[in-house]
Amino acid sequence: MNGTDDSSLFGRGLSRRTVLVGGLGAGATMLLAACGGVTGTSTKKGSNGNGTGTINALFMQQAGYSTTDVAQMVKAFEAKNPKIKVKTTFVTYDALHDKIVTAAAAHTYDVVLIDVIWPAEFATKNIVADVTDRYPASWQQTMLGGALGTAKYQDKYYGVPWGLDTKFFYYNKKMLSQAGVDPSTLGTWDGVLTAARALKSKGVVKYPLAWSWDQAEAIMCDYTQLVGAWGGSFVDSSGNLTLNQGGAVKALEWMRGTIESGLTNPASTTFAEADVEKTLNNAQAAFGLNWTYYFASSNTRANSKVVGDIVVQQTPKGPAGKQPGVNGAMAVSISSGSQNQDAAWKFIEFITSEPELDKYAAQALPIWKASYQKQSVVHSAPETFAAAAKQLNDLIVRPPVANYTAISQIIQVELQNALLGKKSAQSALDDAVSKAKPLLKSS
Repeated sequence: MNGTDDSSLFGRGLSRRTVLVGGLGAGATMLLAACGGVTGTSTKKGSNGNGTGTINALFMQQAGYSTTDVAQMVKAFEAKNPKIKVKTTFVTYDALHDKIVTAAAAHTYDVVLIDVIWPAEFATKNIVADVTDRYPASWQQTMLGGALGTAKYQDKYYGVPWGLDTKFFYYNKKMLSQAGVDPSTLGTWDGVLTAARALKSKGVVKYPLAWSWDQAEAIMCDYTQLVGAWGGSFVDSSGNLTLNQGGAVKALEWMRGTIESGLTNPASTTFAEADVEKTLNNAQAAFGLNWTYYFASSNTRANSKVVGDIVVQQTPKGPAGKQPGVNGAMAVSISSGSQNQDAAWKFIEFITSEPELDKYAAQALPIWKASYQKQSVVHSAPETFAAAAKQLNDLIVRPPVANYTAISQIIQVELQNALLGKKSAQSALDDAVSKAKPLLKSS
């Protein structure tokens, strides 16, 4: 799932999600705006059907698992299942959410592609079906642990992950060598800061760290990853927001501290991922988090001064000893109103199966553990796949709330208030929880 290399896509104030590039090597990103504010539920109960007939599937226009790739998957599926025909529709990401919601009442689609931030909303509105009982028990062991949480809400599954992405930790090995820093010390965030101080004190780079901390969905992704490293949480078992407690507060205090100490580029509060990409590629930072696409970008001479200098690895551990990546995946789901859910499930099982996804591993990271042990799969990007095999087994999702977009925007504002020194981390997160609480009740 990927798009074009166009920094103009990253409009200020818009939510975004970055995804993989075709071949793991085009160095491209795309804006994915998390739409919200639309209501709607299925008005007619779905049925299993007889497992045959025509099903309608809604996908997103993208480069990874492109329209051509999907067409090939459909062709292969129909060849093995001649009694089922699949009609596909493709829309942009910007239109995807609303298309799913508005089509729900009319039961237009049997299969829909959903973003990782939508399961809570779509489950509570009965837009997508609970497929927990359809999940084979073996998937708990054979599917990557992080993938399993992609379409999960309140311990139930509402789809199957289809193409993974997360933020990895990238560092410039040449800069580390110039400062006499051992890369093996970068396994923890404390080690990263120690390395950053060495780089700064020896004049290797003014601001060793660059982040995607613009007031947009970008900051939510970075913050989520750090909340996980600090052992924090977004909600409790009752669905109440808890980001003003424990590790979630400590993570934000740490973020602000890296700015105050001059280790993080203060312009990070205006950066989206494309800006971090450019900063690293221009040798103006030594460390950064970014999506899978970035490693290929760093090795593309047309836009990089650091070809061969960037190393990709699993995100460092925080004080809690955890090192999850933010979940940037999507999933394929059955519409609740589908009258042919058995056929829809057969199609989903096929396009998410290990053999099928292995064919397209150069376009998007597979969801199956075994795929990462196959030379035929990992040869296209061995460094990335090596890091992904570890990182993708432990992913953390952004706040699993039905009113995600509105609540995310509230949190973004308060994170910025803390990072700019307008409020303490505790005060900013207290305010975020207070302002978001009415939205939780209205979900």
